[in-house]
Amino acid sequence: MISLKHIYKWYNVGGTRSFILKDINFEAAEGDFISIMGPSGSGKSTLLHILGMLDEPSEGEYNFLGQSVFGLKEKHRTQLYKQHIGFVFQAYHLIDELTVYENIETPLIYQNVKGPERKAIVADTLDRFGIVGKKDLFPSQLSGGQQQLVGIARAIAARPKLILADEPTGNLNSKQGEEIMELFKRLNEEDGVTIIQVTHSEKNAAYASRIVHLLDGRVERIEEPVLQPKAN
Repeated sequence: MISLKHIYKWYNVGGTRSFILKDINFEAAEGDFISIMGPSGSGKSTLLHILGMLDEPSEGEYNFLGQSVFGLKEKHRTQLYKQHIGFVFQAYHLIDELTVYENIETPLIYQNVKGPERKAIVADTLDRFGIVGKKDLFPSQLSGGQQQLVGIARAIAARPKLILADEPTGNLNSKQGEEIMELFKRLNEEDGVTIIQVTHSEKNAAYASRIVHLLDGRVERIEEPVLQPKAN
């Protein structure tokens, strides 16, 4: 599904290259759950943004679903992103002026899903996440945990093949964070959604089947967690 080969990212500072990522290589198959860990400044978020087509590498090759991503025209790359990738952010990134219902509906509008089908998908998503009673509320009327739940609901409403999560529990308390991670685990195991998350938490990282450790922009090592929490 995903293949990264010799990915570099640098910025020119005073005539010299300042490297963010150095020679990143790894692959992910459909149905994988991968955690990316590393200290601040190790390149985690930059790597996630490249995977999500929100940023481009300075050098290297990224293949997604058999297509060379950065060989595509911008229009086709945008279509690929909108159709197959859902993003979950630490800061939620909900649209303040839209209700819960409208936030979840937004990616479906971008995909040109017709009205009746949109309504059915949103209704099913609200029910699945247990937030039917919140559908007419605005983000400011929700708790942090509820906002993150809506963010994930929005990400999966369009039925992406891949969810990219950047510190998805960073602003939540431990109980809310555990609920979000259990939800990711179920999406991965029951729906077959591929998940790649950036996290500082070893506990959260252990939900994955593989952990990619970054250090100074390089892959330091890749490991399999000894004990993986199971979804209820």
